[in-house]
Amino acid sequence: MAAALFFYSFGDTKPELLTTLDNRLVDVLFHWRGRMPTTDSVVIVDIDDKSLAEIGQWPWPRDVIAKLVSAIHAKGAKAIGFDILFAEPDRTSPKYYISELAQIIGLEMSDAELEEIRRNEALDHDIILGDALADAPTILGYSFVSHQAAKADDVPFPSCNIHMDSGNIAFSDIKFFEANGAVVNIPDVAQAESEGFFNVFSDSAGTVRKVPLFMSLNGVPYPSMALETLRVGLDKQNITIHVSRKVQTARKGVVGVTLAGRFIPTDDNCQVYVNFRGDYGTFPYISAVDVLRDEKGHDFSGKYVLVGTSAAALGDLRATPFSISNTFPGVEIHANVIDNLLSSDPLIHDTYGEIGLTYTIVIVGGLLLSALLAYATPLAGGLGGLLFLLAPMAGSYFFFLNNRVVGITYPILTIAVIFLVVTLSNYFFEGRERRYIHDAFGHYVSPHVVNQIMKDPASLSLAGELKELTVFFSDIRDFTSISEQMSPDVLGRFMNEYLTAMSTIIMEHDGTVDKYIGDAIMAIWGAPLDDSDHVAKALSASLASISRLNKLNERWKRKGLPEIDIGIGLNTGEMSVGNFGSSQRFDYTVLGDNVNLASRLEGLNKVYGTNILITRWTRDAVGDNFFCRLIDRVRVKGKDLPVSIYEPVCKGMPDDETKKETADFEQALMDYRARNFDKALQIISELDSRNPKKFYKLYMDRIGVFKESPPPEDWDGVFTHRAK
Repeated sequence: MAAALFFYSFGDTKPELLTTLDNRLVDVLFHWRGRMPTTDSVVIVDIDDKSLAEIGQWPWPRDVIAKLVSAIHAKGAKAIGFDILFAEPDRTSPKYYISELAQIIGLEMSDAELEEIRRNEALDHDIILGDALADAPTILGYSFVSHQAAKADDVPFPSCNIHMDSGNIAFSDIKFFEANGAVVNIPDVAQAESEGFFNVFSDSAGTVRKVPLFMSLNGVPYPSMALETLRVGLDKQNITIHVSRKVQTARKGVVGVTLAGRFIPTDDNCQVYVNFRGDYGTFPYISAVDVLRDEKGHDFSGKYVLVGTSAAALGDLRATPFSISNTFPGVEIHANVIDNLLSSDPLIHDTYGEIGLTYTIVIVGGLLLSALLAYATPLAGGLGGLLFLLAPMAGSYFFFLNNRVVGITYPILTIAVIFLVVTLSNYFFEGRERRYIHDAFGHYVSPHVVNQIMKDPASLSLAGELKELTVFFSDIRDFTSISEQMSPDVLGRFMNEYLTAMSTIIMEHDGTVDKYIGDAIMAIWGAPLDDSDHVAKALSASLASISRLNKLNERWKRKGLPEIDIGIGLNTGEMSVGNFGSSQRFDYTVLGDNVNLASRLEGLNKVYGTNILITRWTRDAVGDNFFCRLIDRVRVKGKDLPVSIYEPVCKGMPDDETKKETADFEQALMDYRARNFDKALQIISELDSRNPKKFYKLYMDRIGVFKESPPPEDWDGVFTHRAK
């Protein structure tokens, strides 16, 4: 790319494909800009479908064309240019039919008499047209050709004086487009003030972008019809051609031409880059038949009038940046050229601006984009890449609004290559970390959490670290007896449905499914990403799990499957989190006493007849957002320190009846710990009679034992569980 860029910047050409792409991008700029005002000095007299329908098919008798010329001249036109070629005599002239007419009317005339009549100019349409052209400021068009050698009589005769800005250079040393011959107007018609070629050339895509102001025939430069029309209208005689001062062995390139003090920049071949004012119809079109009949009183004072055709049947239709198909009349291309020359605003291919823009975007933009793609998030990198792709277009549009054209294919392709290479590099190298994260956590946390981790992998620590987290354990009650009631395939589908439902709830609440242990589920909140609301999310997920299980049980019951019950244990505290295992296999999990405590609480649900038990630390962390009831103060197996355990009742505040029941039970617990067993028993018995619960019966049994065998004097009200 760098070598190609060097060649492009300092060589004479660039690859055709890139030139074509540049041209298409310039077409986009034309459409972005839209129409622009004309000088209102150029008018087109159109041999359109309406004129053909009323006057007759083309070619018309030339006395009709003579009347058209006279009518335009009478209306004050400064110059009249013809985008029409009169290369053959008009066979409709009466002189060709004198003999036949004499025979029809029965006149006996000698050959000498007939010849005398034929010499009457009033009977020759070509002479009539030539006289009309001679009486008006007219410029006839002709066509250069490349397939035939020039004949002595087929050489045009423009009336301008052509000068060089240097006397040391011959016309043959200049890089004009060369013609081998010309198709000119017949001598009787060629009586206009001047002549000019109307050749225009299309690029490889078939679009007219540039129009030559001079072409060469036999080493002599000849002006275009548009240039001559302007010169005649300005009433000037001299045109100066400026050539490049660069030292070279090949022929000299043209820099531009000067007419009436106006410098007109061109390319090396003396082509002007047309600044098209708009699409078809930007310039005023007046039907030729309307001019002939003068029904609308057209005024051409001070106008440059071009006579041409928009009729599709006559075939003078081209493609331009505003009209990619051949629907743009050739005569309006010449109108655009004249308007450009009047305004001194043709487009200029700004080579140095192109080089500067290219190197700035390629070097500065390439470095910035590489850094952005390497260190930013994929979204920021993608947006940055789009911005850097749009930057050349913005720069090109800025130049274009100042009538300068710069090619931007090189910088766009370079930015695209940089974007592709760095993106692929990130994918194959730096992207491995993101893919590892996605593979490691994609099945265990919500897509939202995975996306956050992948946006900022630095926020994830896979090494062991101490963090405050909330850990979750759930287990199915009496799973062994339940599984014995089902065949292996039914049991498999049953467990997949259950585990999927529970795991979905956990991930929907931003939890991480740590592992499945048979029918048990272990999950954590607050890792791998920090989450200040991890306790509330874990408790919400636990309540949602019980609600979802109730719906599953209803469906399983209808299908004849067993209903199940689960226990959930939650604990909040410091624990070690990270990748733990052997060198062959490791898992992202949590370790520590607080993890074991949550596991013990899950098992205690069976003792108390509850579904969810949480520790005091979890209860304190959620505050008043959840309503919880104190169940007991216990020592679990393997622990010496007692812990208060709670049952979450609901999120927010419950109904008044539940609040009163909870308050009465807490009063009973206070009496129980104060050894007021009779009072505690009375309250719990009344509660159980109204709303039986397993832990009510548990306390009534304990109190019955303590009444027969009171606890020791140092009893602290804590119950020690000996089983898991």
